[in-house]
Amino acid sequence: METDNKTAPVSAVQDQNQISLDLMNRMKMHGMAEAFRESLAGTTAQSMTPDSFLSMLLAREWDWRAQAAIARLTRNASFRYKAYMEEIDYTVSRGLDRNQMERLATLDFVRQGTNLFITGSAGTGKSFLACALGHEACKRGIRTLYGNAAKLLGA
Repeated sequence: METDNKTAPVSAVQDQNQISLDLMNRMKMHGMAEAFRESLAGTTAQSMTPDSFLSMLLAREWDWRAQAAIARLTRNASFRYKAYMEEIDYTVSRGLDRNQMERLATLDFVRQGTNLFITGSAGTGKSFLACALGHEACKRGIRTLYGNAAKLLGA
């Protein structure tokens, strides 16, 4: 009879550090396990108090999960471009107002449930702007789905 990895007993044969790493990975605390593995390789743990060491491990796990969530949201959004608000070029004359874009980047329109339509001539960067705003939403934990007019209208 096979034992599930989640219910398998902890083996006392391994050293305590390896048991801790195994348990962290079994509990899907991959960020914490990575930080613990790094601390075993270096001298970080010896210079920290137990509570500050635990705090560091928890912070690394939190950061790892936040980054994984952003990556998942970005992947599921199906963006056309890998665009970011910081990459928008305001020097090109296309009627793009920096202040308006910065206000849109706060994503207040999303919280208010207001739609946003980006219009303009072909090749002016509408899709790029939409992707940049979408990436900003993903960074803030908002589920996003990229779609152009043809996709929205079912064409």
